[in-house]
Amino acid sequence: MKKIRDLIRPSIADILPYPPGKPIEEVKRELGLNEVIKLASNENALGPSPKAIEAIKKAVGDINIYPDGNSFYLKQKIAQKLNVGMDEIFMGNGTDEVIRVITEAFLNPDEEVVIAWPGFVIYSIATNVMAGTLKSTTLKNYTHDLEAMLDAVTDKTKLLFIANPNNPTGTIVDKTQVEFFMKKVPEDVIVVFDEAYYEYAGDNFPDTIQYMREGRNVIILRTFSKIYGLAGLRVGYGIAKKEIFAEMNRIRQPFNVNRLAQAAAIAALDDEQQIKKSKAMNEEGKKFLYKELESFGLEYVPTSANFILVNMARDGKEVFEKLLREGVIVRPMGSYDMPNFIRVTIGKLSDNIKFIESLKKILK
Repeated sequence: MKKIRDLIRPSIADILPYPPGKPIEEVKRELGLNEVIKLASNENALGPSPKAIEAIKKAVGDINIYPDGNSFYLKQKIAQKLNVGMDEIFMGNGTDEVIRVITEAFLNPDEEVVIAWPGFVIYSIATNVMAGTLKSTTLKNYTHDLEAMLDAVTDKTKLLFIANPNNPTGTIVDKTQVEFFMKKVPEDVIVVFDEAYYEYAGDNFPDTIQYMREGRNVIILRTFSKIYGLAGLRVGYGIAKKEIFAEMNRIRQPFNVNRLAQAAAIAALDDEQQIKKSKAMNEEGKKFLYKELESFGLEYVPTSANFILVNMARDGKEVFEKLLREGVIVRPMGSYDMPNFIRVTIGKLSDNIKFIESLKKILK
């Protein structure tokens, strides 16, 4: 009898599973700690809108019934907010699922996908699953080098991913850079703008939806996991011309966005005050952490998101493990080929203070 390893598809044989941030419960259990804070997965420490919580409570009595497979009312709300058509929206079980469906729908074996590295690892996993060829360009000053990405495009290139702001660096490519890029990129290349942290990014951010309105082959990804505080419900979406989503809907799972997620997301979109509070908390936390990190003499990458990449000038995994023992979960960056770095989510003031105090203890 063959081993299971001999039975799997060759294209997935060398894929390493995605390493999520350690959960609070696991750290408490393993280290015997009573208080643990998580600053590893770029969640919104302020939490979801109270309106979203109320919507979940109202919807929970109907969880014996399958959700609306088309997410009609959620699509309607997003379409009104963005001034796009409902058929120009694709709902997903988080944007991770949307990325997977993009590659399943469009990528043939040996066709190329261009990404920037370090970047979101799901792009490479989804590419490898479909036996595509991954072409990675190197970041320039921790930012996407769009000219290098253009140079990497060949007649075999099918997809190109731009994370903006980029994870794990928090940097953006601005309006001028994106305009230059879109003038040069071949029209038959599908450009995916992953804008998971869009709401944090500030004023000089490109309006990528305009390219969809022009009929270009672009897909814009947005999520409710970050500023909306609904990471535990897994709901994200794409924006593109309807012809793209007509093909992707052929293989979308029929009930991929659950009933509670739809209800919470609809309510969250109505709570502008919660978004303002989240942005304000993030800006205040950013200033506080910048100042404290500078006082330690540590290099960091100025961010347009809700996390900061920090160069510890030593083994980042060792710093991560020492912080765990202090009850602080951050993200070591060794798997992103940045062994001396950690990534820390900007949290509430009390979280930020605990992180800094714990870091100070370690550095001493």
